[in-house]
Amino acid sequence: MLLSLAIQATRPLFTNPVSIFMVVLLIILIVPLLLHRLKIPHVIGLILAGVVVGPYGFNLLARDMSFEVFGQVGILYLMFLAGIEIDMYHLQRNLRKGLIFGFLTFSIPLALGAVIASALLELPPLSSLLLASMFASHTLIAYPIVSRFGLTKSPAVVIAISATIFAVLGSLIVLAGVAGVCREGEFSASVLLKLLGMLLIYCLACAYIYPRLSRWFFRKFSDPIAQFIYVLAMVFIAAMAAISIGIEGVFGAFLAGILLNRFVPTRSPLMGRLEFVGNAIFIPYFLIGVGMLINIKVVVSGWTTAYVALVMSVTAMGTKWLAARAMQKIGHMSASSRSMMYQLTNAHTAVALAVVMIGYETGIFGEAILNGTVIMILVTCTISSIGTSRAAAKIKIEELEQQQQQIDNAKSDSGPMSAINTLIPIANPLVASELVSLALLMRGDLRRPGKVYALHVRNDNSASSRAVGRNSLDTARQLGASIDVAVEPIERFDLNFIAGVTNTIEERDINEVVIGLHRRTQVLDSFYGDKLPALLKATNKMVMIARCFVPANTLRRLVVFVPQKAQFETGFRRWVHSLANLTGQLGCEMVVCCSENTRRAIETVLLGDRLEIPHRYKEISQWDDFILLSNKIMTDDLFVVVCSRRTAVSFTADMDELPNFLHRYFSNNNLLIVYPEQFGKETGFSTMAETLAADLEATPSPLWVKLRAAMRKAMKFSHTFAKTGRQSDFDL
Repeated sequence: MLLSLAIQATRPLFTNPVSIFMVVLLIILIVPLLLHRLKIPHVIGLILAGVVVGPYGFNLLARDMSFEVFGQVGILYLMFLAGIEIDMYHLQRNLRKGLIFGFLTFSIPLALGAVIASALLELPPLSSLLLASMFASHTLIAYPIVSRFGLTKSPAVVIAISATIFAVLGSLIVLAGVAGVCREGEFSASVLLKLLGMLLIYCLACAYIYPRLSRWFFRKFSDPIAQFIYVLAMVFIAAMAAISIGIEGVFGAFLAGILLNRFVPTRSPLMGRLEFVGNAIFIPYFLIGVGMLINIKVVVSGWTTAYVALVMSVTAMGTKWLAARAMQKIGHMSASSRSMMYQLTNAHTAVALAVVMIGYETGIFGEAILNGTVIMILVTCTISSIGTSRAAAKIKIEELEQQQQQIDNAKSDSGPMSAINTLIPIANPLVASELVSLALLMRGDLRRPGKVYALHVRNDNSASSRAVGRNSLDTARQLGASIDVAVEPIERFDLNFIAGVTNTIEERDINEVVIGLHRRTQVLDSFYGDKLPALLKATNKMVMIARCFVPANTLRRLVVFVPQKAQFETGFRRWVHSLANLTGQLGCEMVVCCSENTRRAIETVLLGDRLEIPHRYKEISQWDDFILLSNKIMTDDLFVVVCSRRTAVSFTADMDELPNFLHRYFSNNNLLIVYPEQFGKETGFSTMAETLAADLEATPSPLWVKLRAAMRKAMKFSHTFAKTGRQSDFDL
């Protein structure tokens, strides 16, 4: 029996567009629910569902133009999500390993595949090389499984994604070279050089245009629908441009994801919409369409087809395993990481179909190779999905154990860990979205329990005051719901704003307050206004005062000014966590301006709590250096100033002039003013006095011996991780 990729002559059961879409939606809904009980990945379930309802199954649906369109969109969307969800900092750190694995997972299958195809399938050299390019490529069909496990930042996943683009590009170049030989009758180096030149120009043009255009668009247009359509349009423009130069569109979609990654934070409404649409419609449509191509009957149609399919499947999987094994040895990686890299790169779909169709149409491949390719797709996709699910479960367990150990260590250092409850006082619905977005970005990936509250305080019962409050709270709640974070609204009638906020802090056990900076309406108004100074006196909790003139996702850097002795404050560890979360979510760089001792303490927290973010330091020892930063802060930077309340350890008399300095020198800059928790019971970083007292109390020795031992331990503690800290003298 011959396999034909065209629609069968028999009429399918469902031909009406409404009925076709209904059947597809029922498959997308029911199949994952049923297979979840059987512990089978939903990816393979959708492919098998396509086999059942397709023209080679019960012929319920024909693989018509809708599956062609949505299937092509689905594979582009899959590669786009892989690019936009990848952590750029981890990508940079693992780029060398990714390139090495990309070379291995391309060259090993290409070389061994060509030899095996020539020896076992008795193909001529040109056909063997083209078939081997199919083995060398792969498709991240199991990526949705990794995303559901929350492992997109795992080093093994980042390495596999980096290797994907190398392998796909290499396979497409081999395909272009073989196709050129078939057309010209001989190998043409000029054609290959032209393709590489066009590819280089294409990458440089996208890298120059996309960031600048995106930053301008997101600053000018805040409508969520417009932003969503813009991102999709840029993806398909990149894909179409790649196709026009002779490269598959999957490369363009992945490149667009990498370039737009910076402007779509992980915990943002836009990311939620992109993931929802892709995982709900486009990617399932693609998987069902893949299943509709598969004809199980070809396996039993004859020995030749079964033999070819067996050789192709074993070669494809075996060579990919060898590449993953070699990478494990070179990179000194664990067995679970090797399994993850192997299973992610084991599936063959998009490029394999392109290669076999071109080879079949040009007469390089026969029917046996065509049928064997379809069976290979089914086998590799099935094993890749199941294997990825198991590997992801193992890696997730390992990460959870590390996180639990980290939490236990923090408990031993800082006492019982309380929930992080965030309060966001909102007075105006126009700034509610900006303020809530910033607060949620600073929470990062939640490791401890806690709630987010949006508060509106009023002291009158007028209809206008009620309407403003409800609009503000509705905006905050909707924004939280768009990223699956419950924002609890609180509408409070109280004597005044300060009383309402402080009473809520005590009633809800609030740990941190994120509030907008006072907007001056009169010449005599102070920089802080009359509410913020009163709030800082009324509570010792961490208060963060924000003012942003540009959307948070368009910020380039966080420039943080930290006063001396800030590491001895109660809330030191918490504000370091908040700024690290914000930096990681925005994918930008954090530049910390502080003294040498404070730098060591910050580096200790970042390394000890595994907060991996791009950061560097500039040593500042005097308050006068603060003013010198004014001409170094750009309009797309966020200038963060860590302050202190009076009588606190890190307070200096110069801080009394801080509002005037900020108004005079930073009136046009984005600001975040942080007042850490002070005078509280919870401690995030042991002070020198506490270390000395503990050692003097615990050491049963003469006083001078106690003092000497305590000082030795305190000095050792203050220099922890000092050698691993990074400091560079650079110009902001």
